[in-house]
Amino acid sequence: MAKKPSTPTLSFSTLCATAAKVGLDWFILALIGMIGLAYFLPQPGNYEGPISLDKVTTYGVSLIFFFYGLKLSPEKMKAGLTNWRLHLTIHTTTFILFPALIYNTRLLFPDVDNNMLWLGVFFVASLPSTVSSSVVMVSIAGGNIPAAIFNASISSLIGVFITPLWMSLVLTATEADYALGDIIVKLLLQVILPVVLGILLHKRLGGFVAKHGMKLRYFDQIIILLIIYVSFCHSFEMDLFASFSATDLFLLGAAMLVLFFTVYIIVHFVSKVLGFNKADTITAQFCGSKKSLVHGTVMSKVLFADSSMAGIILLPIMIYHAIQLLVASIIAQGIARKSMVDGR
Repeated sequence: MAKKPSTPTLSFSTLCATAAKVGLDWFILALIGMIGLAYFLPQPGNYEGPISLDKVTTYGVSLIFFFYGLKLSPEKMKAGLTNWRLHLTIHTTTFILFPALIYNTRLLFPDVDNNMLWLGVFFVASLPSTVSSSVVMVSIAGGNIPAAIFNASISSLIGVFITPLWMSLVLTATEADYALGDIIVKLLLQVILPVVLGILLHKRLGGFVAKHGMKLRYFDQIIILLIIYVSFCHSFEMDLFASFSATDLFLLGAAMLVLFFTVYIIVHFVSKVLGFNKADTITAQFCGSKKSLVHGTVMSKVLFADSSMAGIILLPIMIYHAIQLLVASIIAQGIARKSMVDGR
């Protein structure tokens, strides 16, 4: 008797493989899954007992920044300062150009709900560059890898201080419950102190981080997923998304795409004016146009005391993260193919 042809099933691994072909990894799918879980099962995220998910993520944030400090080698940071024009271009783009482009668009969001979305977009603009994906994309495109590693690491360190300063500028003027003094104390205890402690212990424990880098990356991602879940649980409980339509979300995605390409093109022209070679231009464009979902998620725990609004604040960085991975992956692979054809 002839065997019946098997019917293909859509497994999680198949879904991940399909997503990877278009530049999306399992983590983006997991982010979307956390939002869906928060919508259908918000009770665990809203629980306020002695061992709540909210408290778990608070301690997780401190551990993430402690491990980040352990990764920073003072010797490598010092050695990387020589290409200062490239570094200055990247950090000026990350911490000045981005916020400047978004700051004056506030008038386009007059009502309260859309103003909250604008805060989320400005939060994206104030964040540091991402580390891992910037280095990967620079590597694929044939850019300056040592410079990419140096700038991504330094950007994360600078962002610990600059991001709260930018957000205090826009929040103190509009949010009555934004207590800057309390935020500074939380920032010192949850972020800066762990980073400094990690840097001081780098010589002793840096090898541990290098050895278990993949496991620590999974730890970071688990904490981020929990923060996303808890934030959206609070937002759904307060029904904060009721006034947003599918059109609003589509326009937000389009705005994030325009923001990415605007910065990418500006950095390209600046690099040409400064006379950067091809490798440095690639590095400036990819490092300068990226924003860190990791820092955005964990910093939201510190900066926004009203956790119910955190879901809306985090929505733009989640969309931007997906767009930058997808678009940067396509661009990087295109540059790599062109270099192979040109024989360079």
